[in-house]
Amino acid sequence: MAKSKDKDIKTNAMRILDRERIAYRVNTYECEDFIDGVHIADMLGQSREQSFKTLAGKGKDNEICVFVIPVDKELDLKAAARAAGKKSVELLHVKDINAATGYIRGGVSPIGMKKLFLTVIDESVKQFNEVIISGGRLGSQILLSPDDLIKVTRARVDSITA
Repeated sequence: MAKSKDKDIKTNAMRILDRERIAYRVNTYECEDFIDGVHIADMLGQSREQSFKTLAGKGKDNEICVFVIPVDKELDLKAAARAAGKKSVELLHVKDINAATGYIRGGVSPIGMKKLFLTVIDESVKQFNEVIISGGRLGSQILLSPDDLIKVTRARVDSITA
């Protein structure tokens, strides 16, 4: 379990991991505005391939779907739709992210959204012992095992990047 000296840093994602007794580490950094994941990984000297971003989309049925991919990759919408069992998917508009997920752009974690949405994680996650995801707010990261990420999000794993 992560140990935090500052209880204010605990996010919903971290509380869920604590409740599920899933081991993780927290990394924080200075960030006041949205910075894309590639720049954050570079700024912190982290592997782009090991750092994952969370994208929210929806199918024609308006069901929210969550896609977790490496920060330096693009989501293949056709592959994502197939993996989610949808005819097609489109990414949510930035203005709709908070209402749908409870998180703000740049702080979207696949863990701890308003609901447990259908989640698909890119298969590249399996090549690592530890991956980096958003901690649930700007300036916060969670580092955990891919198996634990898959378990806590009940995710499917598939090839979803272009």
